[in-house]
Amino acid sequence: MSSSEEIEKAIIAIVRRKIGPVAAFKKFVIVKRLPKTRSGKIARNTLTDLLNGEPFRIPSTIEDSTVYDDLRQELTEAGYENLGEPITCEQSE
Repeated sequence: MSSSEEIEKAIIAIVRRKIGPVAAFKKFVIVKRLPKTRSGKIARNTLTDLLNGEPFRIPSTIEDSTVYDDLRQELTEAGYENLGEPITCEQSE
């Protein structure tokens, strides 16, 4: 078993034990980084849209917008399909 698999099983077990069955999830993905604003907040709305297959606008306050390309690749490798695409300036006009 790889260390990623061990970490995944341990975290799932802890969440189930601490929070209970209402928060029992079956899968998560370890990623190298998350989209953060310059003030350090995680851009949760864009993550939600990405995972739900919805188009999303990358906020101008994101430190490094290339994080979304990395996330799409990591999520695709983890088996996620139909991920949302960022809206470019040309698409929003």
